[in-house]
Formats: sequence, C-alpha cells, structure tokens
Amino acid sequence: MNSIESSHVPLVIRDLNVAYQTKVVVWDADFDAPPGKLVAIVGPNGAGKSTMLKAALGLIPIASGSVRFFGLPYEKARHRVAYVPQRETVDWDFPVSAVDVVAMGLYRRLGWCLPVRRKELDQARAALAKVGLSDYASRQISQLSGGQQQRVFLARALAQDADLYLMDEPFASVDAATERAIVDVLRELRSRGKTAVCVHHDLPTVPEYFDHVALLNMRVVSQGPVDKTFTAENLRKTYGARLTLLEEAAQAVERARVSAQHRATL
Repeated sequence: MNSIESSHVPLVIRDLNVAYQTKVVVWDADFDAPPGKLVAIVGPNGAGKSTMLKAALGLIPIASGSVRFFGLPYEKARHRVAYVPQRETVDWDFPVSAVDVVAMGLYRRLGWCLPVRRKELDQARAALAKVGLSDYASRQISQLSGGQQQRVFLARALAQDADLYLMDEPFASVDAATERAIVDVLRELRSRGKTAVCVHHDLPTVPEYFDHVALLNMRVVSQGPVDKTFTAENLRKTYGARLTLLEEAAQAVERARVSAQHRATL
C-alpha cells in the first residue's frame, strides 16, 4: 500500500510547494511522521519548518502537493490532530484564565455554541496538572510567565486527547522547568502510542529528546531515525558552512554516539 494512503501513518506530505507571493519557502518537500515516535524537524532560520506544518494544517495555502493525516485529508482527520503554535503568535492579553484556554481545546468535541460543563473543566484541570500548573488554573494568562504560557498551550493540546501532536518550537525561550515538563509530556505521549512532531531549533538536544528527525532547508534533505540520520554530513548539507552550528551539531552527534554505546553495554 502506498504510504500516503495508509491509515496507520499519522502524517504524509508529498511534493509540497509553498510560496509567499513570489518567494518559494517550501520546495518539493516529502515528509513522513512514523507512528508512535517523537519527531524533530530541524533546519536553519527561514528554512520553512513552521511553514510546512502550517501548510499541512491548512493555515496557509499551498501551491501544490498533497497532505494526508492517517490516510485522510485534514478536514476528515482533524479530530485526531492537535496543534501547539509558537507562543509569540498568540495574543496573551486576552482576558481569560488558564483553565479557560485549556478548555478551548475541547470545543471541537463539545461544540462552539454549548457551554463548558463541569466534565470539560475537570478534563482541562487534569491537563494542567500534567504540565505542573494545577495551582494556576484560575490565573489570567497575561499574568503567567512565558514558560507557563507555553505549558498552558501544551495542556490545551493534551486535553484534546489526539493521536498526532504538531508543535511549533515548543522549547523556544522557555525556562528549565518548562523544558523538563515538555520532555516528560512528550515521553508520556509516546508511551501511549501517540506521535509528536516538533519544529526544533536546539541541535544538541535532538539525540536526547527525539527518536526520528527530518532535516529541512526548503526541502527535506534527509529524514529517518536519529541515530542514522542526525550525522555531521547531513547537518552540513542542511546548514552549509555555518561554523557555530556545525560545532554544536558535531557535539550533539558525539553525545548521541557515546549514549548509544553506553546503552549497548547495559
């Protein structure tokens, strides 16, 4: 069976092209998100990482190509997909509490015109507890720190109980406690057979946090298991001769190699 037709593959992108006016941002991109894995999409600034996710979700138009979620168009599979946008794209001055934001993740199931019931509020509070924000449920979102706001959006996605989570730079500009909370949530999702695809910018943590990686610079340069794909050669093809990034990448690759050797001796 062709992978784009398979109901078992969470996300398949084929020959995707996206342009802003006359500027091509994503070019002829192919991408597969394997089931039950934590997937990183990495690449230089302006490489089209966030654009590819937004285009897949229909948030921005595509010039050509095909996208399937579990073998279906997004409109028919959206109940199985949750999205965590970049925190900087959200108006955090909107006067709602943290638990209200999380409950918004249930509107698709509940219906926009129906009131939020105690059951949904309990689900929202449970999701906040998973990200360590039980004590902040009634706090206005504008009063939360940047890391806490990011965790609220993660809780909103968790409340949807999706099968595929698409996250746009969830680790960007967060504190250490939030980073640990996000990693714990990702691993818990994986333990339940869920798939998470994250646009990620911190190369050294890729081997530690993710199972699968896609290297993107307008088009997908390489993708596959981290231990086979996250190599200095592939990073050089993706980033070019940017010395600082390559030094970070080389350190990450070495850490992954040492970690793999250590696991093999256990």
